[in-house]
Amino acid sequence: MVSRYTSYVGRFAPSPSGPLHLGSVVAAMASWLDARAHRGQWLVRMEDVDQPRTVPGADAFILEQLRRLGFRHDGQVWWQSQRFDAYQSAFDRLAQQGLVYGCACTRKEIADSRLLLSGGKPDAMLPYPGTCRHGLAPGRKPRAWRLRVPEGRVCFEDRWAGLQCQEVDREVGDFVLRRADGQWAYQLAVVVDDGAQGVSHIVRGADLLDSTARQYVLDDLLGLPRPVVMHVPLVTAIDGRKLSKQNGAPAADTERPLDTLLAAWVALGFAAFDCRDVDAFWEGATSRWAQRWHISPD
Repeated sequence: MVSRYTSYVGRFAPSPSGPLHLGSVVAAMASWLDARAHRGQWLVRMEDVDQPRTVPGADAFILEQLRRLGFRHDGQVWWQSQRFDAYQSAFDRLAQQGLVYGCACTRKEIADSRLLLSGGKPDAMLPYPGTCRHGLAPGRKPRAWRLRVPEGRVCFEDRWAGLQCQEVDREVGDFVLRRADGQWAYQLAVVVDDGAQGVSHIVRGADLLDSTARQYVLDDLLGLPRPVVMHVPLVTAIDGRKLSKQNGAPAADTERPLDTLLAAWVALGFAAFDCRDVDAFWEGATSRWAQRWHISPD
């Protein structure tokens, strides 16, 4: 299935588990510039579906960071924590098609099964082994709920990374829709919300490239158009790890917004340019982004 969207709608969807850092600003910038260069909409959505990781007040802090950096969003901000009924509805639709099953496996049991299948190689990347796919063992109760992934190869053209293909059933396996702790899984929530908001283009960090095929599987099963995707390079720390809240990345400096914006611009692979203020930066960056990706002003 291909995209059926006729107008451009982009989005930035941070998780409020802490403030934005430089890597977050890079992803937000690429998303914003692509939307504005296409003369489209740019939405903001708080991905607080993972309630245990949500930090109180982080959402308001992120919105203030965006404001200080000159980001302007369209429409109202959405919070995933207010959309659990929508996720339940999508889950029920999949279940009615026989595409959902309960899984009793603990993380240790899955890890042990993968270790056995890999011949004892602890770092081997293997899919969920399908232990509960054909029913639970006697006396076991479901902990999580998984999608019965259909066979087939999912291919798509990433606007930055090029052609990507993945056999989700073989390389990932039946992935989780609802976790053992009752939380809705990211993959389901993001697909439902992108569909509900009419998101046509997703521009985000390269760490989520591997999630795209799974999300397209869900798009197809739920009858949603597949958004066009672009995954931009990650910003890394001195030790080579990606900047992240978990790794203690410092909050983006909004006291010197122009310096932060230029640093993010250079991290995207562009040359710095002279600009007198934040508004001038966004004007110059938008035109340069449009030229780089051959986006017509019409």
